[in-house]
Amino acid sequence: MVERLALDQQQLEVATLGSCRFQSPLNRSPESGGGISSFVADDMRLLVEPRVRHGEEISSLGFERAGAREKIFFKPTNTKAAIVSCGGLCPGINNVIRTLTMELRFNYGVEQVLGIRFGFQGLRVECEHPPLELSHDVVEGIHHQGGTILGSSRGHLDPKVSVDFLQREKIDILFCIGGDGTQRAAHEIANEVANRKLSISIVGIPKTIDNDIKFCYRTFGFYTAVSEAEKVIDSAHVEAKGVLNGVGLVKLMGREAGYIAAAATVASGEANFTLIPEVPFSLEGPDGFLPALVRRLAAREHAVVVVAEGAGQDLLGQQTETHDASGNRCLGDVGLFLKQRIIEYFEREKIPGSVKYFDPSYYIRSVPANAADSLLCEKLARKAVHAGMAGKTDLLIGLWHNHLIHVPLAISTGSRKHLSTEGELWTSVLALTGQEKWKRE
Repeated sequence: MVERLALDQQQLEVATLGSCRFQSPLNRSPESGGGISSFVADDMRLLVEPRVRHGEEISSLGFERAGAREKIFFKPTNTKAAIVSCGGLCPGINNVIRTLTMELRFNYGVEQVLGIRFGFQGLRVECEHPPLELSHDVVEGIHHQGGTILGSSRGHLDPKVSVDFLQREKIDILFCIGGDGTQRAAHEIANEVANRKLSISIVGIPKTIDNDIKFCYRTFGFYTAVSEAEKVIDSAHVEAKGVLNGVGLVKLMGREAGYIAAAATVASGEANFTLIPEVPFSLEGPDGFLPALVRRLAAREHAVVVVAEGAGQDLLGQQTETHDASGNRCLGDVGLFLKQRIIEYFEREKIPGSVKYFDPSYYIRSVPANAADSLLCEKLARKAVHAGMAGKTDLLIGLWHNHLIHVPLAISTGSRKHLSTEGELWTSVLALTGQEKWKRE
């Protein structure tokens, strides 16, 4: 029996601002087969679970398909949109800003698009940094740059303050680029908009190199981060082989999920140990990491260790309940911790060796998007515009079974997606590294 998600169809229904009265200005066909791209019917769904055992009943539970609608809610020439980017940097933010701006202006004919400065802090009536007018000249070449031309920040305002700003600026659609914390704040803003009975659409675009947003198989920036992390692992391998019993230790981002560490391990093929938050491990004892590392060195005289930043937090002896402005749990530095423990263990066991430590965390998130992420950014942003213009609200654009969908923010926020230790990615990690299945002391 294929595992089913504990959802019902009502939870998957997307909120709308009202009936769509205006004909879309896009050059599309009402039906497929007309030689040009067609509109997406509003009742078109993508099955939540398309896998089924032969002979089993197929569930009709489905997400709303993303895409251009033939009828739209907003009249383009009377519409004003705004874009805000929040949280940490990520490859591809500028790509999303560019595509949002150009789709709104040139394909829909929206005459005014604002860029909110420095995250949700810019959604204030009395703001030190007023919005930036986004035009073709402003966004033309930004997709070749890392970071975000709008700036970013962590944390969010009282949703009442944000909605006051949206009302004063007469903004009809707000596009929120960010991770789980950003989308939780967007959900609160959407609720305040609904309480005031305003016609403002709130549309989320999932952004995080950790790839941990629910109902989104891959978030933009992830492939670029993995590609850059692969290079670092390869360099760590070169350093490790350069000396007797050399250890290349690489710490990668991944607070709650080990996707970057796992994917970069598979991409590189040079790691011998990969430590992720989803798999607890011990340091010493017969099944501990340190004795396993020594066994590897005895066999091959070098080793490469990849660790996600959220792995092994229980070993640091400094558990904390403090959180940053985005609501993320504050972590101890497991990379430096492991480096010190490896050195101490070598000294105690009288093993000659050298540890080279690599921490490329901020580097891998600040580079421009690669081709794979650029393509995903373009798709996510364009579908976000279609959703906003059609009066869809309180949703984000998700990627499900390689199709873009509308996901209500109420079900996609508040908890993170985790790497399955039974899935193909982690199975590939174990096959490549040959590392033992850890047991706790």
